[in-house]
Amino acid sequence: MAQAELATVKTKQQFVELIAGKTLSRPFVKLQVTPNGSISGRGARWDVEGNWTWQDGYFCRDLFWGGDPLGYNCQEVRANGNRVRFTSDRGAGDSAEFRLR
Repeated sequence: MAQAELATVKTKQQFVELIAGKTLSRPFVKLQVTPNGSISGRGARWDVEGNWTWQDGYFCRDLFWGGDPLGYNCQEVRANGNRVRFTSDRGAGDSAEFRLR
């Protein structure tokens, strides 16, 4: 079965409308990304916290997982329905796909 194409999220407004009031989930990970720029939740057994901004069409986040810095990274965001994919390094790196619940 072919998966529906994920469309690029190009503006902060589109992104905020997508994530507002939702939980981003994948196996062992549940995150809340709020319109005011905070990130919180759990990844495996550890707390995740951080902040995000929207810059030049990318979701740019500074994240800590279990207290360890994961660093700053700007990511391409693509979405379709209740699926959203973040691809690191402005779309050139690794991807992580989440369900919006």
